[in-house]
Amino acid sequence: MKRKHEHIVENVEKDSIAEELGIEPGDRLLSINGQEIEDIFDYQYYVEDGELLLLIEKPDGEQWELEIEKDPDESLGIGFGAGLMDEYRSCCNRCIFCFIDQMPPGMRDTLYFKDDDSRLSFLQGNYVTLTNMSEHDIDRIIRYRLEPINISFQTTNQELRCRMLHNRFAGDALKKVDLLYQGGIEMNGQIVLCKGVNDGEELERSIRDLTGYLPLLRSVSVVPVGLTRFRDGLYPLDPFTKEDAQKVLEVIHRWQKKIYDEYGLHFIHAGDEWYLLAEEEVPEEERYDGYLQLENGVGMLRLLFNEFDERLAEMKGDDRIRELSAATGKLAFPYIKRMAERIEEKYPGVKIHVYCIRNDFFGERITVSGLVTGQDIMAQLKGKELGSTLLLPCNMLKADEDVFLDDLTVKDVSDALQVRIDIVKSSGRDLADAFAGQDPEAARRE
Repeated sequence: MKRKHEHIVENVEKDSIAEELGIEPGDRLLSINGQEIEDIFDYQYYVEDGELLLLIEKPDGEQWELEIEKDPDESLGIGFGAGLMDEYRSCCNRCIFCFIDQMPPGMRDTLYFKDDDSRLSFLQGNYVTLTNMSEHDIDRIIRYRLEPINISFQTTNQELRCRMLHNRFAGDALKKVDLLYQGGIEMNGQIVLCKGVNDGEELERSIRDLTGYLPLLRSVSVVPVGLTRFRDGLYPLDPFTKEDAQKVLEVIHRWQKKIYDEYGLHFIHAGDEWYLLAEEEVPEEERYDGYLQLENGVGMLRLLFNEFDERLAEMKGDDRIRELSAATGKLAFPYIKRMAERIEEKYPGVKIHVYCIRNDFFGERITVSGLVTGQDIMAQLKGKELGSTLLLPCNMLKADEDVFLDDLTVKDVSDALQVRIDIVKSSGRDLADAFAGQDPEAARRE
């Protein structure tokens, strides 16, 4: 009988328990202590036992039962191909604000996959809607303490949530938050705000309802819907204006004060884009409660600026001669420009050209640097003063690869512009060193 979960061994560590027992790549792990292994969390949970009974199936179908005695924290030395030891779960919603539905055709396949997997929420910080999470999933989250779990709320109005997610079960799915709360699981939340849909009084209601999950719900971010130029046939959504952004910030700041007075944390946070749109400065560091939602674009600019300030204060300045350039998205541009000018003040011989890349690929309403493509960089920087080096932020590239969203490589862009390109890590300290031409290792020794 075929088992639901069979995990193929991809590699075996040298001199490990698995190697001593004759486990080899290509073998299948069927169970541990009589329990089928669903994914990496089951595996890690059961292999912590000091006494194990492994059921292994060889490629020829022969099954081995292997008894193991080991230290509780000792690894078996088995590696599996998939990071989760299971397939990723895809989204079952048709959200009116879905960014993936606004992608143009012809891009790499991975960019069209809609994940909605609670395990990725724990491992990678992804946000989940709860609509495809079963009671079994909730039980495992509580048993294995898979926290924090990041939840896309959008609204606490159940009827409105069904409409926004285009899923008739989306409202009832919010009841799972109660189970996580009762299980003592820490959570973070997100509200993707759509003009005329879940803003205004609905936003007030959502914030009010979500405060009921404090302190286990540690933070909730409010981010504006991202609208690309590829929205033909999709739900009609309008962009937020400067006045809209100011109203959103007024609501958030008012609730921050109220909640801080009661709980000692600010809880509800505005994405950095709201401040750009409202033409207001991002808040001071203390207002971000330790940057709980940094990867969601909340506080990234403030952290970048503060790290830059710390590094700049350490620099002594000199008469070095250097001309270079930097490119970024509209959101970060005024901050990067300001930082470049401060480097030029400390190093009078350094000239930095900072360029704001307009997002022609996705549309001008997309302002983050992480969605800037190689073709937009090439088109807009052609013939510009670039100096000896062009600096680009690492979030423009695919993780661990020199590839932009449109599959152009760093070398493609470098060759087209005839300039050396350096990729800058995400910290403000790294940016300061890159501007000044300071070797990061030498800076650390200094």
